[in-house]
Amino acid sequence: MTTSEALSEAEARAVRRVFVRLSVFLFALSIAMSLDRTNIGFAGLQMRKSLGLNAMQFGFTITIFSVGYILAEIPSNIMMARVGARWWLPRITITWGLASAAMMFATGANSLYALRFILGLAEGGFLPGVVLYLSLWLPEYHRARAMSLFMLAQPVSFVLNPLVSGPLLQMDGVLDLAGWQWLFLLEGIPSVLMGIYGFYFLTDLPRNAGWLSAAEKSALAAAMVRQEPVRADGGQSPRREYGSWLMLFLALTYFGLPVSLATYATWSPQIVRELVPAGSSFVTVGLVNAIAPAFAVLVMPWWSARSDRRQERVWHCIAPLALAAVGWMVLALSGNAVVKLAGLTLAICCAFAAQGIFFTLVAGRLSARARPVGIAMISATGLVGAAASPPVTGFFRDLTGSFSIGLMIAAGMLMVSIGALLAVWRLGDSLGGRQARSVLP
Repeated sequence: MTTSEALSEAEARAVRRVFVRLSVFLFALSIAMSLDRTNIGFAGLQMRKSLGLNAMQFGFTITIFSVGYILAEIPSNIMMARVGARWWLPRITITWGLASAAMMFATGANSLYALRFILGLAEGGFLPGVVLYLSLWLPEYHRARAMSLFMLAQPVSFVLNPLVSGPLLQMDGVLDLAGWQWLFLLEGIPSVLMGIYGFYFLTDLPRNAGWLSAAEKSALAAAMVRQEPVRADGGQSPRREYGSWLMLFLALTYFGLPVSLATYATWSPQIVRELVPAGSSFVTVGLVNAIAPAFAVLVMPWWSARSDRRQERVWHCIAPLALAAVGWMVLALSGNAVVKLAGLTLAICCAFAAQGIFFTLVAGRLSARARPVGIAMISATGLVGAAASPPVTGFFRDLTGSFSIGLMIAAGMLMVSIGALLAVWRLGDSLGGRQARSVLP
């Protein structure tokens, strides 16, 4: 066996071990995070009446969560780069679990807003932190599958959310607590326990991993070094990367994508409730609501593997973004319940497929120095879109009695994302290319 063959074999073993150990644990953390972030959609089936909230007020709970998240993202990623993921990711997990459980104490709109803001602060930095963490462990050409496995937790949680949350809402009145209070309490506790376990389980860097052999560490380090010259950092300072046209177009791309995910997480239980027969139970609503993310769970691994195999990112984002926009328009314009459900399924399935590829593209286009802040900046920009969308959708729902206008806005924002990605493509291919031109002096 030649030296290069030995290195390749050791690299393959190391990548497999990283997938089995780190990616699977991060996947589990992401499920807990997504449940704690989005369970308010199901809680709203009872909570809106219990707390006296109209649709716009309920939508604002997503906005105030996003404000807290945005404020925490960049400081959080800077801290993670300094203290390491072994300490920082569990800290995030424990605090968001406690904040999520505390949502059971909401007594009205203002207290709910305060608790959602705290939850956003607690969770802020988790997504960009994991994107940064995976970029330290895996070379770019393996990363789409790892990123999509992490992102896969969101549609998995959307499948689990109705299956778990529906029965929890049925606990209404047990020990004098409302069903939505039980939902927040029992779904927040697992995050705390997993965060405590994370302190003992995670490893900061490959060179510190006792579960990798010396040959596997060397092969992984060599693979990481080989990929660095391909990136388009051009030796420029991180500040100039932050102000480059490439960064601005990447941020604009992600501004549109979370609008779809926030729209689904916030309003899909109420949209589905209008599609099923009147008087259907919460469990029935939950089962129908699980159809769309179940398809996403099937599509995402295949699509990310295809992107890794072809080593192409931009068009693997554009295609699902276009299909997701079609899905929202079908849902908004059709009068047939089955067709509307098909549109909802297409929209959320394709939006998730695009998200995993997008963050692989981002990490591959930024230099190692710019990644901690750059990833957080792009993620925070997307959260601005996610923050603005739910109350706007709620406003038009109150005004017109229909979700159609809000859904058309979601479709329009995806078209903006496609335009921005086409600009990224013009700046160079997804694995490198010409130096990013700066718009800063």
